Amino acid sequence: MSRLGLLLRAGCAALAIASAAPAAEAGPDDPVKIGVLTDMSGPYSDVGGPGSVEAVKMAIEDFGGSTLGKPVVIVSGDHQNKADIGSNIARKWFDVDGVDMVTDLTNSAVALAVQALAKDQKKINLVSSTHTTELTNKACSPYGVHWTFDAYALSAGTAGAVAREGAKKWYFISADYTFGRNLEENAEKILAKYGAQTIGKSRHPLNNSDFSSNLLQAQASGADVIAVANTGNDLSNLMKQAAEFQIGKSQKLVMLSAFVTDIHAMGLDNAKGSVLTEAFYWNRDADSRKWSERFFKKMGKMPTMIQAGSYSATLHYLAAVNAAGSKDADKVMQKMRDTPINDIFWKNGRIREDGVMTHDMLLIQVKSPEQSKEPWDYYDVVGVIPGEQAFQPLSESACPLIKR
Repeated sequence: MSRLGLLLRAGCAALAIASAAPAAEAGPDDPVKIGVLTDMSGPYSDVGGPGSVEAVKMAIEDFGGSTLGKPVVIVSGDHQNKADIGSNIARKWFDVDGVDMVTDLTNSAVALAVQALAKDQKKINLVSSTHTTELTNKACSPYGVHWTFDAYALSAGTAGAVAREGAKKWYFISADYTFGRNLEENAEKILAKYGAQTIGKSRHPLNNSDFSSNLLQAQASGADVIAVANTGNDLSNLMKQAAEFQIGKSQKLVMLSAFVTDIHAMGLDNAKGSVLTEAFYWNRDADSRKWSERFFKKMGKMPTMIQAGSYSATLHYLAAVNAAGSKDADKVMQKMRDTPINDIFWKNGRIREDGVMTHDMLLIQVKSPEQSKEPWDYYDVVGVIPGEQAFQPLSESACPLIKR
């Protein structure tokens, strides 16, 4: 096993990547340190986890490996989907290890806790996963950015598209914690705009194995649509069990948060025809395909939008540090806000004052096995939702940083 693999298994890795790239103006004595705080071994390890660590490593390599005359250092930690563990890791990184920026932060409760801590300590956190819109509402931070997607963007795409087709009665099966409830609430706001209503809902714990009760209640509800507000292993297991109950023949199954690795795990037979929204698809164009094939050679799977977001956020952060000639969080954040995000994933993205990074989102329909032409060829991109429509309007935000 490689040195990186051994360190990842230990739960906290440190890898310095250096190159002969030109140095920026003289900076602090310490190198720039980036922390990847993620789920390394739990239900979300496939969508973030080691893949996010690898994506951040790729961003550092592509940037040139150094800035401010020093090599960039990456550390990683497993928050185990527990806010207290995530906070303790982040606190040690900030107080002892000199970490300047933390990213990924899969799990809404962890992300909220770490953002509050980072705000107090003037450290930058770039959330490349995590659904909760609270990060950019009441809990917004001048040092925090919600990078890849949020519950509003996913709901605006999927729930909006299905409601426009005339589906009026909805039943929700949601994960029973911040993520699931927030995703459900945002979807209901979108549905109200189209005259649709919720006629029932049930919730389940994280890392559940038996969804029979939830599915049978949904099936008996008479709903036009059964909307699933979970992800990762829970989503894969639920969709497989839904196929066993033959749910979907008379009711439409909608996945409010799904990743390409989820589709891979559940199989096209169980997912075909489903509508979902993504921020990134590996085979959308030549640039995304080329980068994803590099990722595949390292990880043996195609990247998720979380992993692509971790790459993009890191690249933009390093460019801002270099442009500012400093690690000072206020100077770096100003450069990040002033500079549009243009990389191999997103064009003309921008960071709003509430901390939302706006960019186009993709409306997806899952292919059938017969339509798939190669491994991981799972999606048809059936629409593009412009960034100004995909994310919550500033006029609806409760972020106190917004100038009214």
